Amino acid sequence: MMALARAVTLLVGLGATCGHAADIGYLGPPGVPAKAFPSPQRAVAQIVSPSRASEQRRDSLNEAGELARLLELKPGMTVGDIGAGAGYHTVRLSRLVGPTGSIIAQDVTRSYLIALARRTHRLKLTNVKFALGEPHDPRLPAASLDSAILVHVYHEIAQPYAFLYNLAPALKRGARVGIVDLERPTSEHGTPIELLRCELTAVGYREVATHQLAGDGGYLAVFSPPENRKSPRDIVACGDRAGAR
Repeated sequence: MMALARAVTLLVGLGATCGHAADIGYLGPPGVPAKAFPSPQRAVAQIVSPSRASEQRRDSLNEAGELARLLELKPGMTVGDIGAGAGYHTVRLSRLVGPTGSIIAQDVTRSYLIALARRTHRLKLTNVKFALGEPHDPRLPAASLDSAILVHVYHEIAQPYAFLYNLAPALKRGARVGIVDLERPTSEHGTPIELLRCELTAVGYREVATHQLAGDGGYLAVFSPPENRKSPRDIVACGDRAGAR
């Protein structure tokens, strides 16, 4: 009987965890289809891992704290962690924005979001939502974000022009987009800063600032969203002239 009781308890616990993860899906309506946009004229890196480096190493460089400081993240804000992966920033920024704020952890890999949902459940973080996206569309609710961060993920976005275009409606007026990446070719899991500037400018984003991060953290490029989105047919893909390799 005791063994049976333990088994029932285990199954109930697993059911609750799986139920928490089963709700993961698209949070917003579909955006403009990928076929309306140009394809990137440079390599797209494969998604190889939900985490770039050990969390201890990243904490030693105060990665999340620097990102929060430079993007002026505050309690009560809603922040989109785009390409959240294992949730390094989701977990830390959840505590920063507090109970009056929220984090939307977004990824195109559902298994990453399921694992992250279980992690936040264990940590009792109640202000995190999960959003499944598509390679060309983050599928986020309109005017939902005060800030969006893309940390070491931009080079893995298969349809960057469509993705950036479809991200824009989710950004509130005055929102900021922070992109962290390394100054190296996209084929080597980085994005040359000139290429990044070119691709975001092509969609109508405006650069606000660029910061060098500590250690091997790369750069943080901050952009404001388009005031008036271009027509997809007017977007011209950036090429080798912008540093693509």
